[in-house]
Amino acid sequence: MPALLREPGWNLSKEEAGDIGSLVAAGMLIGAGIAGATGRRLGTRRLLLSGLSFFSLCMLGSALADGPGVFAASRLFAGIGLGVVLPTLTAVVGEMSAPHVRARNIALTMAGSCVGSLGAPLLGSWLLPDDSFRVLYLVGAAALLTVVPWAFLRLPESPLHLVRTGRAGEAARTTARFGLPAPRPPAASEPRYRFLGLGPLLHRRLVVTTLLFWVMTFCGLLLIFGFSTWLPTLMQSGGFSIGSALTMTCLSWIGASVGMVPGEMLADRLGPKRVVTGAFLRSRGPASWALYLCLLLCGFGLLACQAFVNAYLIGCMPEELRVPAVGWSLSVGRLGAIAGPSLGGRILDSGLGLAWNFYFFAATAAVGATAAIAVPTSRLGQLTQHRTTAAVGTADSATAG
Repeated sequence: MPALLREPGWNLSKEEAGDIGSLVAAGMLIGAGIAGATGRRLGTRRLLLSGLSFFSLCMLGSALADGPGVFAASRLFAGIGLGVVLPTLTAVVGEMSAPHVRARNIALTMAGSCVGSLGAPLLGSWLLPDDSFRVLYLVGAAALLTVVPWAFLRLPESPLHLVRTGRAGEAARTTARFGLPAPRPPAASEPRYRFLGLGPLLHRRLVVTTLLFWVMTFCGLLLIFGFSTWLPTLMQSGGFSIGSALTMTCLSWIGASVGMVPGEMLADRLGPKRVVTGAFLRSRGPASWALYLCLLLCGFGLLACQAFVNAYLIGCMPEELRVPAVGWSLSVGRLGAIAGPSLGGRILDSGLGLAWNFYFFAATAAVGATAAIAVPTSRLGQLTQHRTTAAVGTADSATAG
């Protein structure tokens, strides 16, 4: 932000720079919806590679922007690309993992975002203010020449998509190579992928589960973006120095990075519902002199809970609905990412006092935990067994499709 504000000829105000920053979150909301609407048709591999390439090109556009208008557009489109990548990547890892290690593998993948969240400010502190902000975006665009070609050569296609597109032999080789359960052939009576993929998710047999996961994702992203955005300011308001406040923010990310993989391994053993509920409740850490220890635990709860929710969702949904389920969940949840920083700022400006921000985030965590407890696991288990049978009625076919 400081580098943008002093860019020659742009004359950005802080309000305008903040609006540009929010465009990424708005774009991610759109992108996640696109992933949910198109994932089944395109396949996860093609969708992931397309989203990553588009995102990298937009990062290059940010680096080469000749004015704030072009820069703002490139940030919006970059958000759309990133919004496509995140749910699709989660679905890819879920589809290419055996059930007993699925949660662990998703956690390993999501831990990369925590490492990036630590690495980005460190890279910025190294390059800025001596170099232009454009250098940072060139680093982001480097994925187009590194990760994208490697993924194109090495990333396999989902066995489910292979079976759906008539490549059963290739699907059998992939499942044997990765030790995956064989996907079921598409049912002859499988309904159309209507309403941009929302139709099956909002069918009467899945609507309650879908809405509960939307609530969990909304609460999780509100906590992540709201708490992490305002934590340094909250700590400074409580009498801590800026150095201590930033250290506490780093501790949250460290807690998430260290705790995410063991937490998902625990979810594989104990079941995701218990771990998701515990992660939300752990994010209700108090504001006290023991914050250094508390924030390690809060970081695990705040930042790792979304990875747990994604793994929980993938394990609950029928395999052919995983991409739209994760995509639409993250799209709706992105509203929480937009609302969190805004609501936190309004509470700070309201004069209610420092503690009310913590009360607000604690209440949000309690709502997320309640939604996790309310997921009808027994019904989902019946659905999972039912979709593998040959005789499927019309109504139950709509549920499976």
